[in-house]
Amino acid sequence: MSKRLQVLMAESELAEIRRLAKQRKLTVAEWVREAIQAARHRRSSKDAARKLASIREAAKLGFPTSDIRTMLAEIERGYGVDETR
Repeated sequence: MSKRLQVLMAESELAEIRRLAKQRKLTVAEWVREAIQAARHRRSSKDAARKLASIREAAKLGFPTSDIRTMLAEIERGYGVDETR
């Protein structure tokens, strides 16, 4: 079952929405429904505090690193190759 949603806005905002809807050959209602749906999909599944906490936790960890040329040479040589042979 569909429900009606009434939104109050300035005439200039409504004029802009009408212009954008007309460009895409949509009714204002279709354009608004698409905009709301897009906004719902963009919404992050996690809040910013949780994301920052994850990044801070990962930053505490140490990982082996090297100069990029050295790493590329090691990749070209292959992993686990006995260099004494």
